[in-house]
Amino acid sequence: MTSPIDLRSDTVTRPSQAMREAMAQSPVGDDVYGDDPTVNALEERVAAMFGKESGVFTPTGSLANQLAIRMLVAPGEELLAETNSHIVRAELGAAAVFSGITTRTWPAINGLLKAAAALEIARPDSGPYLVSTTAIAVENTHNFGGGTVQPISEIAALHAGAQKLGLALHLDGARIWNAHVASGVSFLEYGKYFDTISVCLSKGLGAPIGSVMLSTKERVTKARVWRKRYGAGMRQVGILAAAGHYALDHNIAPLAEDHRRAKEIAVALNAIVPSVIDPATVQTNIVGLDLAELNITAAELATRCKAEGLLIGALGPKYARLVTHLDIDDAGTAYAIEVLKRALVA
Repeated sequence: MTSPIDLRSDTVTRPSQAMREAMAQSPVGDDVYGDDPTVNALEERVAAMFGKESGVFTPTGSLANQLAIRMLVAPGEELLAETNSHIVRAELGAAAVFSGITTRTWPAINGLLKAAAALEIARPDSGPYLVSTTAIAVENTHNFGGGTVQPISEIAALHAGAQKLGLALHLDGARIWNAHVASGVSFLEYGKYFDTISVCLSKGLGAPIGSVMLSTKERVTKARVWRKRYGAGMRQVGILAAAGHYALDHNIAPLAEDHRRAKEIAVALNAIVPSVIDPATVQTNIVGLDLAELNITAAELATRCKAEGLLIGALGPKYARLVTHLDIDDAGTAYAIEVLKRALVA
């Protein structure tokens, strides 16, 4: 192979030539002044897709998440999330550092949402001596859970319970596009259960940068102030928003191919070493390899694969992650399978 097959993440995708041309031709303006027509159109478009009043474009999904939860949770109050959620594990304590938000978690197998587990630990209106819960975050699909799609029935149950308790809900929808393709649940259906939503354009959809935080006009107006305060006010950023438009136009349906290829990898590896992956758990584009029963660490597996031109993620001592995406075709998938087979049994 002339260049590595990169399965470390779907964030490694590169803009296609057609996407680059759309970016080059996009009309622009100063977004801090609200004058960039391409950004404005993207924010309005994505908000409408999820049934929300407004949206704000951000450079990263982490910022979109942090803006959203800041709108829902005051300093000294509590956000609930699953133990291995991105907000808790992969945003470097941003909720506490920037917003004074404390987090508490519930555990879930493969990150699969059980509404009762989240609601059971909620403690709203806890008085002057205990921290009060004010919001719950749900990640869909669940990254570190292996791309798990959250059941819409559990989301609905969580919403009903949260309403009774007076709690807000945030959706970390970095890969909500994958959830939609895998489940058939519409974006509007997902959107109606959440007070704030973040969606990412630079993972499976292939844009080079960009997320959108969605909510009411009032919350989004406040979030724009905080975006600027965090140093993320951007100027002629329509060239990036144009990539988002192109991604929404062309790259949602092809996610089904990413899912098919991930399943193929899982089935092939299960046939060689059954303990590393149960193909039934692979619902979208993420394959999490459990190396607990093998005499090899994730780092060692990654090193073996890299020597043969395959890049994978070592996310724990015994956990390796493979992520399919639009830059990986059938030939690349087949090559990855052969390399992984050799590396696992070496």
